[in-house]
Amino acid sequence: MTTFIFVLLAVIIVMLIALLVRRPTVDISSLREDNARLRERLAERLGALSQNAIELKNISADIANFKNILMGNKQARGTFGERQLADLVADIMPPDTYSFQTVLDTGVRPDCVIRLPYPPGDMIIDSKFPLESYTRMTEQNDEGARKQFELDVRKHIDDIAYKYVIPGKTAESAMMFIASESIFETLHREFPGAIDYAARRKVFIVSPSTLWATLNTVRAALSDIKIKRVADKIKRELNLLLEDLSRLGERAGKVQQHFSQATKDIDDLQISIRKIAPRAEKLRDMDFES
Repeated sequence: MTTFIFVLLAVIIVMLIALLVRRPTVDISSLREDNARLRERLAERLGALSQNAIELKNISADIANFKNILMGNKQARGTFGERQLADLVADIMPPDTYSFQTVLDTGVRPDCVIRLPYPPGDMIIDSKFPLESYTRMTEQNDEGARKQFELDVRKHIDDIAYKYVIPGKTAESAMMFIASESIFETLHREFPGAIDYAARRKVFIVSPSTLWATLNTVRAALSDIKIKRVADKIKRELNLLLEDLSRLGERAGKVQQHFSQATKDIDDLQISIRKIAPRAEKLRDMDFES
């Protein structure tokens, strides 16, 4: 039995030796190089992730600061709306058709004046940003906050209607620019009474997207007006040209009559000459001596 065990152990040892001999040799240096490259790639990825995290943190801080500025400073909100309005107008309208912060004859200074021929006359656009009452309404979600928001909007409408709808000097309506699509959408969805009130006061409420469409329509209308003016000018000049041609024809006819009369007079002279010549010949041939 002992002999059998020793023989079995010997067979197992021989098999292990054979397996070790057949096992491929491992290149330790290659493994080290692969490991070093892997560590480098991991370090690069970690660095990129860290940089993205820093940038995301900075963006979040900027957004928070921007929100604080808008929420805490009415002047900053007004400047933001005016700047957005100015960018939209300058991108769409020709330079000679608008002006910013122009003082009207009444002493008021609207944010933007769109120069239109009369009628309808200059169209006034003023930027309003009722963010405080809107934010209070969305946070508190009670009837008092809703009423205050609508009152603020109606006050803006009254101010624009009173200051910028001037009979004989401006168009019969003006535009109230709200630089927030969410506020604009909330007004039309939840406060139809304020929208109707604005229409009665001849104040049209516009957002960045609707103002973009409105200004493109105005630009197309101005192009049509310019084309019509040029066409009218060409037609007027053509009528004057036809009148001049008619007068020229009349004068050419008179000149022709003068030439015809001069030709007739010359023919009459020739006839007279032909009559006088024979008589002169007869007089020359007469013998006055006898």
